[in-house]
Amino acid sequence: MLKKLNQIPLYVLAIALLLFTGVPFFIMVSASFKSQIEFMGSPWALPENFSFENYRLLFESDFFHFFLNSVIVSVISVVAVIVLAAMASYPLARMKFKLNRPLFLLFLVGMMIPIHTTLIPIFLLTKNLGLYDTIWALPGPYIAFAIPVSIVIFTQFLQELPKELEESAKMDGCGHFRLFWRILFPLLTPAVATVAIYNFIQIWNEFVFALVLTNSESNATLPLGLREFYGQFSVNVPGIMAALTLGSLPLLLVYLLAQEKIVKGIAAGSVKG
Repeated sequence: MLKKLNQIPLYVLAIALLLFTGVPFFIMVSASFKSQIEFMGSPWALPENFSFENYRLLFESDFFHFFLNSVIVSVISVVAVIVLAAMASYPLARMKFKLNRPLFLLFLVGMMIPIHTTLIPIFLLTKNLGLYDTIWALPGPYIAFAIPVSIVIFTQFLQELPKELEESAKMDGCGHFRLFWRILFPLLTPAVATVAIYNFIQIWNEFVFALVLTNSESNATLPLGLREFYGQFSVNVPGIMAALTLGSLPLLLVYLLAQEKIVKGIAAGSVKG
């Protein structure tokens, strides 16, 4: 009985967090089924008549073109970050050399750099490379700024893996490349899921670099495309809510899939003594 009473604060905190995160999402979805007039009259109430007009407008607009651009940029960036960061973390976590600690600290310093202070040099570099106003201008900066925190996550996780796996593989004549990709990397599933979720959310919602490095609507990502619902004298709020609802679906999907991978990765990575 006492144990159940001690758990009450945890349940209260969980319910509070659920309301804090769930209510805004519920209001967003609810508003997407309202007309502009109904939303202005009762923004917090449930829709009296469910209208799919806002979603019809999305299909008639360039929304799915912006959506596709965001998918391409986000997937390429996240996959590249996972591969590069995982490979870079292997020598930092499993090899002993003089520059091991300084290099790791250098990546920590990279996490402290305000990314928007680099807008001007990245803009100039992008123009010189001939990538300005293309979606291929975006993965480079996204990958570069995501690598430091990803390396820290992978390094810390690799350091927790038992040394016996590595020693057994080397006794069987396994080189570093095969050792990492065949033995260690499959055990990094929880770290891969964490890196994928964190970076996908950051890249999917990124606005400033997309605004500076692209100019035409054909190369705009989803955060830029939402400006299409802003008029000179009015804002189609229900239309924006509908776009945000559809735009948030990939984030929810990635989170749900990666959450399952975390549980499976922990079970697969457990080592019995």
